[in-house]
Amino acid sequence: MTELPRKAAVRTARLAALPLGYAGRQALGLGKRLGGKSAESVLTDVQQRTAEQLFRTLGELKGGAMKFGQALSVLEAALPEELIAPYRAHLTALQDSAPAMPAAMAYEEIEDALGADWRDQLVEMDETAAAAASIGQVHRGRWHDGREVAIKVQYPGAGDALLGDLRQLARVAKGVAPVFPGIDIKPLVAELQARAADELNYLLEAEAQQAFADAFRGDPEIFVPDVVAAGERVLVSEWMESPASLASVVADGTREERDHYGERLVRFLFAGPARTGMLHADPHPGNFRVLPAPDGSPGRLGVLDFGAVARLPERSLPAAMGRLMRLAVDEDPDALLEGLRREGFVKDNIRIEPQAVFDYLNPFVEPTRVERFRFTREWMSEQFMRIKNPRSPSYTIATKINLPPSYLLIHRTWLGGIGLLSQLEAEAPFKAILEESLPGFAPAAG
Repeated sequence: MTELPRKAAVRTARLAALPLGYAGRQALGLGKRLGGKSAESVLTDVQQRTAEQLFRTLGELKGGAMKFGQALSVLEAALPEELIAPYRAHLTALQDSAPAMPAAMAYEEIEDALGADWRDQLVEMDETAAAAASIGQVHRGRWHDGREVAIKVQYPGAGDALLGDLRQLARVAKGVAPVFPGIDIKPLVAELQARAADELNYLLEAEAQQAFADAFRGDPEIFVPDVVAAGERVLVSEWMESPASLASVVADGTREERDHYGERLVRFLFAGPARTGMLHADPHPGNFRVLPAPDGSPGRLGVLDFGAVARLPERSLPAAMGRLMRLAVDEDPDALLEGLRREGFVKDNIRIEPQAVFDYLNPFVEPTRVERFRFTREWMSEQFMRIKNPRSPSYTIATKINLPPSYLLIHRTWLGGIGLLSQLEAEAPFKAILEESLPGFAPAAG
């Protein structure tokens, strides 16, 4: 029952070695530059080798390291192709796999959650795990009423491992950051720390999952499995029969599959808050399953893992968010800046020109200006590099924009969703979906 705690020292040592490895490669790189190699060539080599070490380490770990890797993996579309290519395989592995725990250990957790008579309820269970999550693994089984079920069991000691890994990652964030130019690592780790307690409680996850299952029951585009039973560290759901996750579509899906499932992803992310008052806040490919139609053509999108959800105060996405986007689309810089100040995105003491703010935000609303927009890796990478290049006008504006705490999780989810759409290179009627589901965005009548 203490497998993960016993490995804590090894895990901590590996994570602590990441910035040391980067520093060592920088020193070697200096020697190569003195030997005549270009600075750009040396930097790329150092980043690639450090990234390979990072994802190899994360891929072998559970807990916070795995969760951190999955959070990063959805943003890989923002990285330059020459940097991401050598270790894309490591990212994909993080999205769909993790080391397994023995079946006997899983049985103990199930008994703690469901009681001594658990075998009367769960009459069959495959001993080999069918899938893995960041803090648990999934077994296939059969409930006493004949239903096929998925049994998600949290790794013993996962709570301590998750919190310990995140604390260590916070300490080494500076050393990891150079692997991801354009991505702020420290706020990402801080946000993961803030959500950790909720994700460890499977009773909370069961409550959220059932709310989504009820809201999307009978939906022709989205499927969420019902909850069958739950404890703090065990969650039993109806089994979802699916040949693959969205990771497979990212890797080698057809154009039809990319567009089809990409559009369903957008619809789910925006319809979920409107129907449930919650936002599914973990949009990495392993949480979405493809459910082909009976004839083999693309069908519904299955959704898993409701441990990370934002319970929205307004029981919907903020109407102010939609209104601000509409002002940007309507090209009203003065009203846009006024609205940003009102919502806390621009503080009162910050002096900034309305047109400069509009020019900074304009590319972000590009998907809402056309009937159908194709997300691409190139487009997302361009947005990241535009705001992270100190010589770019957008860089100066970015330093003056504030992100209110109430928007932190919404912002990360939106960013992750767009990152996944860019990995898919999907085309979707983004404008129409937002007009239908984002409060405040639809144009005024008349």
